[in-house]
Amino acid sequence: MMPMPDRCDAVVIGAGMGGLALSIRLQAAGQRVVLIEARDKPGGRAYVWHRQGHVFDAGPTVITDPDALEQLWSVSGHRMQADVTLLPVEPYYRLVFPDGSTFEYADDQAQIEAAIRAISPEDVEGYRRFLAYSREVMAEGYDKLGTVPFLSISDMMRVAPQLVRLQAYRSVYAVVSRFIRHPKLRQAFSFHSLLVGGNPFSTSSIYLLIHALERKGGVWFAKGGTNALVAGMARHFQRLGGHLELNAKVARVEVAADRATGVTLADGRHIACDRVASNADVMHHYRDLLGGTERGQRMARSLGRKRWSMSLFVCHFGLDHLPDGLAHHMVLFGPRYRELVNEIFRGPALPPDYSLYLHSPSVTDPDMAPPGMSTHYVLAPVPHLGRAAVDWAAEGERYADRILATLEERLIPNLRRSLTTRFVFTPADFASQLNAHHGSAFSVEPILTQSAWFRPHNRDDRIRNVYIVGAGTHPGAGIPGVVGSAKATAGLMLADAGR
Repeated sequence: MMPMPDRCDAVVIGAGMGGLALSIRLQAAGQRVVLIEARDKPGGRAYVWHRQGHVFDAGPTVITDPDALEQLWSVSGHRMQADVTLLPVEPYYRLVFPDGSTFEYADDQAQIEAAIRAISPEDVEGYRRFLAYSREVMAEGYDKLGTVPFLSISDMMRVAPQLVRLQAYRSVYAVVSRFIRHPKLRQAFSFHSLLVGGNPFSTSSIYLLIHALERKGGVWFAKGGTNALVAGMARHFQRLGGHLELNAKVARVEVAADRATGVTLADGRHIACDRVASNADVMHHYRDLLGGTERGQRMARSLGRKRWSMSLFVCHFGLDHLPDGLAHHMVLFGPRYRELVNEIFRGPALPPDYSLYLHSPSVTDPDMAPPGMSTHYVLAPVPHLGRAAVDWAAEGERYADRILATLEERLIPNLRRSLTTRFVFTPADFASQLNAHHGSAFSVEPILTQSAWFRPHNRDDRIRNVYIVGAGTHPGAGIPGVVGSAKATAGLMLADAGR
């Protein structure tokens, strides 16, 4: 490996998917980029473990809008297919309700309508109107604004009339309920906001664009896992001439006269640069990396007053076979919906029940496990550490036992006797391994008053050669969100560099 240069055009802190996407765009435009990652592998929240032949993605695992990913290669005249193979996931999701009934969320319009009709015939027409609304929200909130930075209140005011017209001030669940009556179907078409850290009962209805985005671009899985997409992005960045430095922790961003001059690593090494971008947790960025500046301290206080998304409890496990009847993505709803979600976001304790998301990548890609076996993870949304003071070191394995027992009872007979390996990743791990504030899994909660201009900006307002990319800035969490933030931030950085 080549030694890290002591000077470059841009330093990007954190090789999560946002940092990788930003670095690719900058390098493709002729910038000399050094991408610095504290862990031994790139990926951030999309980390990977290999245990006894099983490949365990940390997440995220739902890939939508493949065109946004393809752009990361096409901007330099390359093709993503040289590094990454995307496999279609069908059905998109299978939802399982407490009474054992299911809802198959597929790509085909006739199939979706048939599934709706089987539950509530009168809601078929309502779904058609809901889909039309979702597509309109996507056109306004994603296609037009998803990669446009909001740097001033005037930027927000220009889009305010459209947001009002689309009733963005109403919650996801409230708008779904305008179109759909049956409680099960209201759950089926409102849970998506949880995929980006949003409470369906308080998150802006603008996030209903996720449904239209899935219907337009499909749901995909990278062959070999999300980690294979990350590895392909890292390989492409290096092919373009970028430098990726692993096992390198940034101690601070150096600032003089309200300008960043470079970064200093924990081992004492220093790299000078013209611009610094951070894919680190946004609180960690301001409180710790910029903590020696007045700006960093002020922003940390402001961020401390914001609402943060929930955390996740994840149990990864391997089985000695592939159980019959599984879909790649499954949601097992618990006995409560509104009450449970509100307790997850408000605390003050770990709820007594849960809803679960089961990821079974071996359904789509058998190579994720040894021959004849299967790889899975199951996660439960849980309160972040600022909402519920749970001792996860003591509680984690007990909680995993309960969750695996539920899966065995509702979905996978003899699960616990078939285990080949298992391990957990808790809110405490989000905090310690990812520097996530409160162990939040998705950064700042995506309510309307913390979205667009109200979210930390893609370029800092005071230290104007410091930038943010990833879930903590506009447009937000999820693969399309962080890749979109990279496009927005890259545009600012290249314009400031005179490119």
